[in-house]
Amino acid sequence: MPDEILVRRLARSDYEQWLPLWDGYNAFYGRTGPTALSPETTRMTWLRFFDAYEPMQALVAESGGRLVGLAHYLFHRSTTAIEPVCYLQDLFTDASVRGQGIGGALISEVYAQARLAGAPRVYWQTHETNHAAQALYDKLAERSGFIVYRKVL
Repeated sequence: MPDEILVRRLARSDYEQWLPLWDGYNAFYGRTGPTALSPETTRMTWLRFFDAYEPMQALVAESGGRLVGLAHYLFHRSTTAIEPVCYLQDLFTDASVRGQGIGGALISEVYAQARLAGAPRVYWQTHETNHAAQALYDKLAERSGFIVYRKVL
């Protein structure tokens, strides 16, 4: 187990430690080189976390004085609930500390924040090949059975 894990809201002063985690998350999903996100997208993503009018929220996990994980989530309306639902969009743990409870701690805090907001559910998706993450997710939530379709425009 790493040093004590502190899960907290992202702070403006976290940028230098958040960026490598963000880059690692994007690299994990193949967004590097010619398919990398633009610097403008990263900049706007960062700014949204601190804009009170944006539904985007960010948590980080800190251990031993350094950031070792991130969770980005948002609340949105749904046709099946009156209250907003919570979508956990991004979850990433530094490879050097995987399997040590950090991902679960981040998800637990997203659950806590969703409860505070009155959200009836939290949901997320992962790639079908991400078996390590699925082993954790299967302990913390139930698979919805839905298949995701998308069309890049």
